[in-house]
Amino acid sequence: MRCARTCAPKAPGGRECVRVEDPTHVRCNRGGHGSFGISAGVAVGHATKLAALTGAALHIVCAHRPLALSGMALAAGAGAATIDVEGVNRGVATEAQQVCEHAASEARRQQLPCEVHAVPGEPADALVAVAKNVAADMVVMGNRGMSGPRRFVLGSVPNKVSHHCPCSLLIVDTTVD
Repeated sequence: MRCARTCAPKAPGGRECVRVEDPTHVRCNRGGHGSFGISAGVAVGHATKLAALTGAALHIVCAHRPLALSGMALAAGAGAATIDVEGVNRGVATEAQQVCEHAASEARRQQLPCEVHAVPGEPADALVAVAKNVAADMVVMGNRGMSGPRRFVLGSVPNKVSHHCPCSLLIVDTTVD
């Protein structure tokens, strides 16, 4: 029996939610080809195993960045061709949903409770918001962006999530040898 927090029972007497995402690796964040990158795939794999071991519900999140109407208005004012912003944003949202569904396929194949969330916005903000909304007990994500000089200039999604996460956070090593 699932509780009201969209959790599944785990070990006797306990409940746990598992949320996963490494939104920096979701290609739809950059308007690309709509698939998880290596880091997010590794994180989803870890979260799926954890959910299977504990009986937890899995929530997979894909953040996508809609086009801003203000930027398009400025471009149009400068003589640039106009585009259907709403149509593009619907396409990006659909692609994000497809990415989530693809990521959830293994969990569903194992008949694990799994929900997907395609959320507009910045990746760290979207991840923290969904974790709050579903009252998650844990967020699982990859470590992409936590090394190298870029982390000092731009920060990293795992770093931002670690400062604002409403629950426990598991950052898995997603480096490929």
